[in-house]
Amino acid sequence: MPTHLYDVIHQRRDVRGQFTGAPIPSEILERVLEAAHAAPSVGLSQPWDFILVTDRRTRRAFHAHVRCEREVFAASLAEQRAARFSRIKIDGVMESSLSLVVTYDQRRGAPAVLGRHAIADAGLYSVCLAIQNLWLAATAEGLGVGWVSFYREAFVRDLLAIPADIRPVAWLCLGPVTHHESIPDLERHGWANRRPLRQAVHQERWHPTADDNDCDSSRAPST
Repeated sequence: MPTHLYDVIHQRRDVRGQFTGAPIPSEILERVLEAAHAAPSVGLSQPWDFILVTDRRTRRAFHAHVRCEREVFAASLAEQRAARFSRIKIDGVMESSLSLVVTYDQRRGAPAVLGRHAIADAGLYSVCLAIQNLWLAATAEGLGVGWVSFYREAFVRDLLAIPADIRPVAWLCLGPVTHHESIPDLERHGWANRRPLRQAVHQERWHPTADDNDCDSSRAPST
């Protein structure tokens, strides 16, 4: 199990197929949630909430929705890309120990959220910081996390009785895993290649590079 921060960062993976389904000890789950709740937030608004979903009927309903959205996406792909996508597992909803849905409440701290007056999305960024904290803490605990993105927010809102003004930001699969892959799934399946750091670093101001003029979806970072 990694203990050094940089080891955890580089071992973190978007887990799909390695969940064991074993229960998460309550003290470990508490530590992971505490780590998420310790994230920085704009104006100390802490605009996140965490919904733990263990009911298999609920998870099965969400899984069926994800399958449908996968088919919609697959139908939009060219033949070669679709064939490659067909080999990629996109979720661990039923295999993981539980699901954890992270939401965003833009009313938290309102009406005057310190630091959000000029950047409306600062609260959403705060929620993403909480998710990253959770993900790294889970990795340090030997757990896997998988962020499921094949869903419609309205469906999740209805499924979990989330109020209309609360936004479901992430459906995460969480639980013990057999291992973390050394190479991210999308790289292993040839879907995308990790972008070198040198292509992302600019000095003083934006400077286009040859890579910017020759970019496509295959150059997107993988998780």
